[in-house]
Amino acid sequence: MTLLIKEILKLKPKNQLVTAEGWVKNFRANKFISLNDGSTVRNIQCVIDFENFDESIIKKINSGTSLSINGKLVKSLGSGQEVEILVENIKIYGESNAEKYPIQPKKHSFEFLRENAHLRVRTTTFGAIMRIRSKLSYATHKFFQNENFQYVNTPIITSNDAEGAGEMFRVTTLDPKSPPTKNSNVDFKKDFFSKKTHLTVSGQLEAESYALGLGKVYTFGPTFRAENSNTTRHLSEFWMIEPEMAFFNLEDNMNLAEKFVKYILNFILDHCMDDLFYLEERLYNEEKNKPKNERNGMKLIEKLKFIVNNKFERISYSFAFEILKNCSHNKKKKFEFLVRDWGMDLQSEHERYLVERHFKKPVVIFNYPSKSKAFYMRLNDDQTTVAAMDILFPGIGEIIGGSQREERLEILKKRMNQFDVSNKDLWWYTELRKFGTVPHSGFGLGFERIVLFATGMNNIRDVIPFPRTPNNALF
Repeated sequence: MTLLIKEILKLKPKNQLVTAEGWVKNFRANKFISLNDGSTVRNIQCVIDFENFDESIIKKINSGTSLSINGKLVKSLGSGQEVEILVENIKIYGESNAEKYPIQPKKHSFEFLRENAHLRVRTTTFGAIMRIRSKLSYATHKFFQNENFQYVNTPIITSNDAEGAGEMFRVTTLDPKSPPTKNSNVDFKKDFFSKKTHLTVSGQLEAESYALGLGKVYTFGPTFRAENSNTTRHLSEFWMIEPEMAFFNLEDNMNLAEKFVKYILNFILDHCMDDLFYLEERLYNEEKNKPKNERNGMKLIEKLKFIVNNKFERISYSFAFEILKNCSHNKKKKFEFLVRDWGMDLQSEHERYLVERHFKKPVVIFNYPSKSKAFYMRLNDDQTTVAAMDILFPGIGEIIGGSQREERLEILKKRMNQFDVSNKDLWWYTELRKFGTVPHSGFGLGFERIVLFATGMNNIRDVIPFPRTPNNALF
């Protein structure tokens, strides 16, 4: 019978015949084949009595070769595995040139593997990352479906800019060399959609409209930013999880966000321990070679349990500001960005200080200065703050951002004017406040950010199958 390797490894060895299919990770001494099919971080060892096999077959077995192996499952005599296969038959599906195959059985740099992103998932590290990513995706849908949310697919091509960032990828069929013009400007009425359009930066605004009819909805899809940023935290194409809930205030929003993120991290603790143990060991070995002041404080699994097992501390922006302004790091000028003026944007170093040093637990900051947040966030009664919230994690800072949305039409229009957001373009968004407006809230979580946190990786380009970044659209 043909089974996944993860299933074979769970069997009790009784000399039963099994069939394993996969790719050769390593072939040692013309006798031991390490085979992996992507279902598990662990390989199955297949032992060949090479005297019983044609030499021409043995010569075709190299790293990367795809095989079907049939043989008896027996108790392993070697260390590190409980069972192994005594090979009786080998079928070669596809050969692999030993000299040209990039993924040789040795350590490769992440830069090299990004250049070979079509093959890097065959490495142990990237196999583990992508299985964890898959489980986090499944857990996301499972959580929201269990909470009676409706899954909504919002447009990828849109004419609105939810964030007001202005850094968007244009969608057009006009000839860039000779576009039609009117009054010396490009005439977008001649374009495919008869107006300026771009790839979405967020599905939030459209999701809000569906929440105001379905009650609770969520989107989970690709979003795009044309920000020319080459950092370890930014991608030009990434996935966003964005729930929107009618009749939810800010406290309801914070409760849901905390419950959600704990659920999906607990899910991988329950279902991905082999992969997590492998990544933890790999990261631990890397950390040992770093100076003490550059090492991460917690091991990977400990860090995940830190989130799952702690109640999140909730503090206002003003309270957070006072803590940071008066803390020793600020007074001794250890912060790169000193905390001086109320209303300033908090940097990741400030957020991490609150989580890792002051409270020693995840932190939710709410009620931010209105000038630093988006037009759609609900203005508080003090007229200086909005009902916004950010969730802060160790080692990363902000991981979730959200708010109660402004449901009052006149105040929303004033906020749009302050932020120079066109009432004309978003007529449909303001119209939602004319016909049965209700309090409503939502938040956004960049999916790659949570995968980055859950796997302990340092570069966001290593937690998405094919990263899109400035000057890079390979594959």
